[in-house]
Amino acid sequence: MLDAKQEGSLAGTHTGKPGLPRGRSRLPEPDVQASQRDRLLRATVAAVAQKGYASVTVADIVRRARVSRAAFYLHFRGREECFLAATSLGGQLLRSRVVEAAAAVPDDADDEEALRAGCRAFLRFLADEPAFARVFYIDMPAAGQHAVERFQAAGMRFAEVNAKWHSRARMRHPDWPEVPDEAYQALSGATAELVRSRVGAGRTEELPQLEDTLVNLHLAVMAARPWDAASGAEQGAALTCSGR
Repeated sequence: MLDAKQEGSLAGTHTGKPGLPRGRSRLPEPDVQASQRDRLLRATVAAVAQKGYASVTVADIVRRARVSRAAFYLHFRGREECFLAATSLGGQLLRSRVVEAAAAVPDDADDEEALRAGCRAFLRFLADEPAFARVFYIDMPAAGQHAVERFQAAGMRFAEVNAKWHSRARMRHPDWPEVPDEAYQALSGATAELVRSRVGAGRTEELPQLEDTLVNLHLAVMAARPWDAASGAEQGAALTCSGR
């Protein structure tokens, strides 16, 4: 179970804090509803991360969100719809962080730098949002058919990001191989499995240590580049020095 103070911003709850004003509020109605929805989404991530999707109830969510059950059903038809909305929001923020990080790399920089920036942003986001990481990679694949379909769609979107990066990079590196779409899907799946193994073992904070592994893996497939053993050795030395 995650400590409430270490869950991340996407799991911020209002347990023990005042709820929204009852009756007529000074806030415009759209602002009140936006606040309710935001509270519910974050409370859902927190509740599922702590109890598991199968054990979470609407009562758990509204208690953490400090809103009424009526407010919950104003926004969502049930627990599943709220859960899917919460994971969708987190996924959108994650993809945006990755794309923005890669886009911030100067145009004249080596293509590997954009790849590395994207991998670093991906891992850092998840390490900073351990509750969301657990919900997305552990609970979502086991939360029913709709959740599984959403999870698979998220993987396809990351595969598309890889494909776009590879297509642009090959314009400057014509010696790099052309690969089938299945290769991009395989990279997305392998990345997800590496993340899931760390998160499931309660080692989410260690995710940034996978940066060299992910970069080398992607370059091995999309650039036919031999594995960079030096980076792995440097990473191992750093872990030894840190006492891990």
